[in-house]
Amino acid sequence: MKIDRIMEILDAKICTEFPYDDIDIHTACGTDLMSDALAYADNKGLLLTGLNNPQSIRTAEMMDICCVVIVRGKEPDPGLVSLAQDKEIVVLRTNYPMFTACGLLYEAGVAGGEVRG
Repeated sequence: MKIDRIMEILDAKICTEFPYDDIDIHTACGTDLMSDALAYADNKGLLLTGLNNPQSIRTAEMMDICCVVIVRGKEPDPGLVSLAQDKEIVVLRTNYPMFTACGLLYEAGVAGGEVRG
């Protein structure tokens, strides 16, 4: 699924500025605990979180996650956006709570990541 479609589903706004047309999202995970995000085996996915600081981008970078969605209407921290811009990680923000955002993406065909055993 392309970023534009994710933005449409989540009524999300983009917070970073670089080309993202070639990014394709197939899996997602939602958590505010970055240690939980690290437990997922799927890379090249999407992270939904309410954690609004650069740690979410550092975790995304380690996991090769290409898009972070900040939920619950939070305005992304400028340090988060700056780091994401440097690392070419797309940052979106949505007013939906995490549970709803995850459900909408799942309903649209985005799969959940597999947990490492």
